[in-house]
Amino acid sequence: MNLNIALLPGDGIGPEITTEAVKVLNKIGKIYNHNFNFSEALIGGIAYDKKQSSLPIETLELCKNSDAVLLGAVGGPKWDDVDGDKRPEAGLLKIRKELNLFANIRPAYMYTALKDSCPLKDEIIKDGFNICIVRELTGGIYFGDKGKCNNMDGIEYAYDTEHYNTSEIIRIARIAFETARKRNKIVTSIDKQNVLETSRLWRKTVEYLAKEYPDITLKHMLVDNAAMQLICNPHQFDVVLTSNMFGDILSDEASVLTGSIGMLPSASLSDYNFGLYEPSHGSAPDIAGKNIANPLATILSASMMLKYSFGLIKEADCIETAVQKVLDKGYRTADIMSDGNTLVSTQEMGQLVIDNLV
Repeated sequence: MNLNIALLPGDGIGPEITTEAVKVLNKIGKIYNHNFNFSEALIGGIAYDKKQSSLPIETLELCKNSDAVLLGAVGGPKWDDVDGDKRPEAGLLKIRKELNLFANIRPAYMYTALKDSCPLKDEIIKDGFNICIVRELTGGIYFGDKGKCNNMDGIEYAYDTEHYNTSEIIRIARIAFETARKRNKIVTSIDKQNVLETSRLWRKTVEYLAKEYPDITLKHMLVDNAAMQLICNPHQFDVVLTSNMFGDILSDEASVLTGSIGMLPSASLSDYNFGLYEPSHGSAPDIAGKNIANPLATILSASMMLKYSFGLIKEADCIETAVQKVLDKGYRTADIMSDGNTLVSTQEMGQLVIDNLV
């Protein structure tokens, strides 16, 4: 199989962690006789510095003409004073919209080997948990009307508008129900229907679609309660269905429960299995260039790419098994290090994964 991948390293630790993911993919290509062609382009802060745009037109065109996109991370304090529509994060929002990446899939899985890194008590963790967060990605408050101005008294104010329509809700809810069918058949839909009109539409629409999935148990939960329940009883969740902003917050919370945000991959998908794959963590500029960042989330994102966009299940399982083996052997980057384990660098962790691919 010959596949073209747009590689967007981005800012901070992005280049370091994507380099290791590329190495793993190239090794998988040799083992299973696939050819991955990588074409690199700019996004985020580095793109703004060089092109005065956080998403240059040539980057967008490359992505549109590729089979999938692998991204590192964007942003950092260096660009805090840049205008909102030119900030690194604006480039990320724009590429999601332009590529119609409406479904964000974020698994939050507790590796047994990382149990000591979880901040929860043993009686809560028990034998671990396995949550899949399905987040709507191209609607909601992040893409609604926004602005800022001064009133007649010189008081500055700003506004951001949340909006959703039934089509947007149905298509993301369908992803959640279909995902649940391959897991434990439970969908927990998160909203704030006691306050927000958009949440009332969200809940009504999800209930309407649920009639097509009688084999799936649908539960509803208010977002503030969901934030608490993730801490108190993460085992109750199978597939979590959320709007854009709620999903952004809850998925980051869930990532901490797994031991480190450096362990969480993500996939952002369109209607036709095209996807952008990236780790859930940020650019971590404070450790950039030090060869200490955890590349596993990016490597696992590459595994999701093989599975979701290319249908290469065996290859994806091979990577996931290799990561499990490395962790079971006690190798750790600094973010997941604990007593009795072996500290390794970014590059060493990437090589360990490669060495355990079989």
